[in-house]
Amino acid sequence: MPLERQFAKEETASARKPPLGRRGLMLILSSPSGAGKTTLTRMLLQTRELDLTLSISVTTRARRSSEVDGIHYSFITKKEFEQLRDGGDLLEWAEVHGNFYGTPREPAEQVLGQGRDVLFDIDYQGTRQVKEKSGGDAVTIFILPPSMRELQFRLERRAEDRPEVIAKRLSEARNEIRRWTDYDYVLVNDDLQCTFADLRAILAAEHRRTARAREEIAAFVERLLGET
Repeated sequence: MPLERQFAKEETASARKPPLGRRGLMLILSSPSGAGKTTLTRMLLQTRELDLTLSISVTTRARRSSEVDGIHYSFITKKEFEQLRDGGDLLEWAEVHGNFYGTPREPAEQVLGQGRDVLFDIDYQGTRQVKEKSGGDAVTIFILPPSMRELQFRLERRAEDRPEVIAKRLSEARNEIRRWTDYDYVLVNDDLQCTFADLRAILAAEHRRTARAREEIAAFVERLLGET
């Protein structure tokens, strides 16, 4: 078999979901700014066979001209946000610079109940809250840069921020990096394609964990053992 066909076959097999019914999982990615999380998130969402749904956060801040409601965020009023928060309808929430941000529970639950996976792009504080409320549904991954020098280079290469803003992001990055022990997996993003392959391998392995489909496996085994 030609190498390229063999590789394509292995890629398809690695992405194939198990035949047994299961509840979806929450795939949470966190990283300091500049470590590559946004690019990896886009790559995951563009891989059709993974069938990932991105969790859309709600926020009370004003919509920017480049943003689309329901795609970048769902923009709601402060009163609406407080109703969601006080009613226990947010998996996680935070106040940042006077604006509120949060992750609604209901849309994620609908997708998970269909046996499909939800992708979360949130920080370590949000990750901690989601893990507390989601039981065994969450799989958490922290993305590290290969070095602080490389992280600084990536932030400077963007040409989006002033030097003082970059310095602040690097300081914040050090605080975020210290939270790596809160995560199930930690990946060093020194090669984008290798890191993406690692993410897919983690997702495939987590799909096959016995704890995620114990009832379905038990029923299947009963049928299997009942065969003559």
